Amino acid sequence: MPADAGLTSLPPQEFAAFCRAESIRRFYLVFDDESGGVISSHPQLRPLADFLEADTRDFMQHEGLFFQITPEHDTLQGAFVHRTRRGQAAGGVRYWQYDTVEEYLRDGLRLAKGMTRKNALAGLWWGGGKGVMARNPGIDPGDLETRTYLYREYGCFISTLRGCYVTAEDVGTSVKDMADVFSHTRFTTCIPGDFGGSGNPSVPTARGVVCGMEAALDFLDLGDLTGKTVAVQGMGNVGGPLIGFLFEKDVQKIIACDLDPEVVDRVVAQNPGRPLEARVAERGDLSIFAEACDILSPNATGAALNPSTIPKIKARIVCGAANNQLEDTQRDDRLLFDRNICYVPDFLTNRMGIVNAANEQYGYVKDDPLFERHLTRDWEHSVYQTTLMVLHKSCSTSTPSAEIAMHLADRLSLDEHPIFGHRGRQIIDSLVADRWHEG
Repeated sequence: MPADAGLTSLPPQEFAAFCRAESIRRFYLVFDDESGGVISSHPQLRPLADFLEADTRDFMQHEGLFFQITPEHDTLQGAFVHRTRRGQAAGGVRYWQYDTVEEYLRDGLRLAKGMTRKNALAGLWWGGGKGVMARNPGIDPGDLETRTYLYREYGCFISTLRGCYVTAEDVGTSVKDMADVFSHTRFTTCIPGDFGGSGNPSVPTARGVVCGMEAALDFLDLGDLTGKTVAVQGMGNVGGPLIGFLFEKDVQKIIACDLDPEVVDRVVAQNPGRPLEARVAERGDLSIFAEACDILSPNATGAALNPSTIPKIKARIVCGAANNQLEDTQRDDRLLFDRNICYVPDFLTNRMGIVNAANEQYGYVKDDPLFERHLTRDWEHSVYQTTLMVLHKSCSTSTPSAEIAMHLADRLSLDEHPIFGHRGRQIIDSLVADRWHEG
């Protein structure tokens, strides 16, 4: 097919076949500070650079996007580096199926940008990045041999990037997968404890979400979680532990759903005799948003809050762990604000997974004070205090909460690492100068 025939509209596996036909195994799209444009490693892929330059919603001068097509199984693997002033770009690798290259790119752009903000608000000396692997629908996700191959290939890919991006666990990726990544790169966290890593970050993430809920309740003068009803969308790695923590806080009832029947059965079995109403949801089922509850907690995939779901919400508070909950940040943030719904931005409250991984290289301390302070009420930069600060400023300025949190995070993300400065950008420039794409 000709290179100008709409590359972004192709399914990722067809795009991979196109790249193979063009003898492209690796490619990059790098933002050029001088021209304000995007540099493409290959002229055949210029349409992708044009797509980024024309986008005003998800592209935010991301420093570098790097990709490879695996030698086998036609899988598109990428590393999205947003901003590295505070340090190496850090964020998990997502393994997900996308209908088009545009969907794939947009998800990576949004996730990387979210990690920049999350790391900055958490006070971590890391920048923002995200890995995304587009699952080929022709591959059985339960094929362990193929899965091992793909994650080891991803590890090799990460090593070639010289440390500008450090990967970790995310949706669709397991601790075992991270061990396979680690077998071919040192630029990773969340590896198994047997290898000296911090393992699955989901439980710490759930703890942070509870703190965000408590802060929102205090802001609204609604007391604590005792006796409250919470609707939980997604019962997996974060949603499952979250349900357990909420019951420990004596909530009155939890209404929950998940697409996977096995996940629903497992969480129900973990909470015998508790007031848990759990159901299997079909794709496109939005009924969880219309449940009568005090708090709605989105813990599945992104873009859950949009013009289709926001009008259904009956909760006073929305607070969950899912990344990029707002489909369109400005539009949907305003929709929630105008409906007088207290929205706790995801990148503010779901920080604890990356906090858990941030100091792996410095060893472990039981009840680590550098970790636990994020979950306290007295540290000014804790989840609780940061949430209160954002919500109070939102109220006093009549500005939606996500806008307040984004402005704060974006300002903090411009602070340079106190030792290494803007080293991530230097690495990216060296990859371009050394013609990384030809390796």
